[in-house]
Amino acid sequence: MSALKTAFKALLPALERGGSFADRTFNGIVQPRRARGKLILQAYVGWGTPREVELSGRVLLPRTPQRAMKGDTRLRNFSNVMRRMLSREVGGITVQGTLDGQVVQAVSDLDGYFNLKFTPAQPLPAGWHQVTLTMPGRDAPDGAGQISTGQAGVGQGRRARVQVIDCARYGIISDLDDTVIQSDVTSVPRMLQTVLTGNARTRLPFPGVGALYRALTRDGLERNPIFYVSSSPWNFFDLLLSFLDYRRIPLGPLFLRNWGFDLLRGHGEYKHGVIEGILTRFPQLPFILVGDSGEKDPEIYAEIVRRHPNRVLAVYIRDVTTDAMRDQGVLDLAREVRKAGVDLVLARDSLAAAGHALAAGFITPEEYRAVMESVQDTAAHTT
Repeated sequence: MSALKTAFKALLPALERGGSFADRTFNGIVQPRRARGKLILQAYVGWGTPREVELSGRVLLPRTPQRAMKGDTRLRNFSNVMRRMLSREVGGITVQGTLDGQVVQAVSDLDGYFNLKFTPAQPLPAGWHQVTLTMPGRDAPDGAGQISTGQAGVGQGRRARVQVIDCARYGIISDLDDTVIQSDVTSVPRMLQTVLTGNARTRLPFPGVGALYRALTRDGLERNPIFYVSSSPWNFFDLLLSFLDYRRIPLGPLFLRNWGFDLLRGHGEYKHGVIEGILTRFPQLPFILVGDSGEKDPEIYAEIVRRHPNRVLAVYIRDVTTDAMRDQGVLDLAREVRKAGVDLVLARDSLAAAGHALAAGFITPEEYRAVMESVQDTAAHTT
């Protein structure tokens, strides 16, 4: 197995070059035609500091999934998943954003991605702000090339949410699959069935996770920011955003992966890069890291603790495996991390993590009780 991995890593640069060449050739043929059609702006969740804010998104041809309903059939859900996976991206499109009077522009790349960077003249207050997006020159009255209202669109423009972070007590960096949302990543057949035939209303959160995250972020009070870092592709952004909203789980910037050769790169390398970027952007902010034992979250987070002393307050790992050797490996990591003064908690459920958070002073007794009641309520409805 190790020999196969070594061979694959050696071949990866050549595969990427070949794939990039094929991609450029294909896009050179189809992109001009796509650019003449009606377009959709899919804006992600922006983030930044009072003086620097960035917002990314994607320009696509319409292939909007149907609105998710709890009673949707698996066939309908599968059809919506395929609509997301087979997205038709459009490059070379100018996207304009306006935030607090500042206007900036960016051009979408061959995968349809754009990134807008704002440097406000006056520092922005902490909290949520809106960016108005347009595609200059494409608001044609006959509808050709206009901005689709799409999801959360408004008229001939579109508003995107950006979070400005300043003076929080701490931040939270959380995985999504099998940490917040039940995905069964430890079983490929079950994972494929869950991902391919579920929707934002049928996919289930882990019991108590919404109450725990509301307690950690303290929504509406002294809000602590939360960042979601997942290996899911950007094609699932709208599903994940709808899931968080429907389940009353606090919103935060989502960091997902590009669908393509980027997914062939190591899970750990990708997550390390994103987390390092967040820590660099907020050098004075300590973090709580939340993940699961199904993949490499414990190892990734332990490395972050080693690289960044005094930046991590605690690590919560949801135990999603039945492998005793894996559990022992995580516990060994916990002992290693403890030498740096950080608790790594292998938690059987959200209540176990909330118990540590209460003892550490991250949440209040009332918030702990809210997590307990949520876990108990879920148990009552499933028995």
